Formats: sequence, C-alpha cells, structure tokens
Amino acid sequence: MPEKDGIELLMDVQRKAPWIPVLMITGYGDIPTAVKAMKAGAVDFIEKPLVKKDFVQKITSILNKNVPTHSNLGNPLTPKEMQILQLVIDGKSNKEIAIILNRSIATVEVHRAHLMHKLGVHNIIDLLKRVADMGLVDLKEKPQSPK
Repeated sequence: MPEKDGIELLMDVQRKAPWIPVLMITGYGDIPTAVKAMKAGAVDFIEKPLVKKDFVQKITSILNKNVPTHSNLGNPLTPKEMQILQLVIDGKSNKEIAIILNRSIATVEVHRAHLMHKLGVHNIIDLLKRVADMGLVDLKEKPQSPK
C-alpha cells in the first residue's frame, strides 16, 4: 500500500469502526510487527502464502467470535438520527432537541440511543471522537472573530 502501512490502516479502522474484527495478512511478517498489530487491535496476524482451507477456518472463527453485541451496530443512521446527531454536536440537550423537533424527550432519547449503538459508542465524548474520525464534524477549535 503506497500511502500507508497496514498498521496505520488498522489504527484507522479501529478509530472509525472498532466493532470490525481485523485480520492482518502479510508477506513480510516478523514478531515485532505481529506484536505491534495485536496491540493496535488486530484479532490475528498471519503470513502469506495462505492455505485456503486454513484461511477460511480462520475467517469463520473470527466472525463467529466477533458477532456484534447489538443488532444495530454498524448500520447506517436514519435521517432523523442524523438530524439529532447534528443537534447533539451543536451542543443541544435532549430537552432542547425535543423542542426543536417537536417531539417528546423520550423519543429523542430513543433516537439518540440508537445512533450511539450504531456508532459503537457509550458516551458523548466517544460519540464526538467517532464522528470527528468519520469526518462528519471538525472538532478543532476555530478562532473567535473579534467583537
């Protein structure tokens, strides 16, 4: 890969979609690289050449061990979830979002819980980091204009 190495790609995947199990495959494996890959989040590290039967068994095993714990994990956000996500990013509370969207607070909470499950996060900080990593928002502080 000309633009980045496998470890960098693995780290990008782990930031953007940590629920996806990553199997590192290399033609140039060594112990330090394998350790680095495992520490970066790879579920396994194997070297080429691959034996088809062993490779298929490995993939099957990884997929069976890494079934998502929530059925919505990784699914695309609905338009309403995207709208609520944007309002959350803008710093709005559930009550403020409910007023803006003319919905009940409970409805907003349900949509918010669904979008957090789909993005694989458990709190607002992880949510903001995830959407920034996905390029949906820029969290860099913008200089304030003079008054």
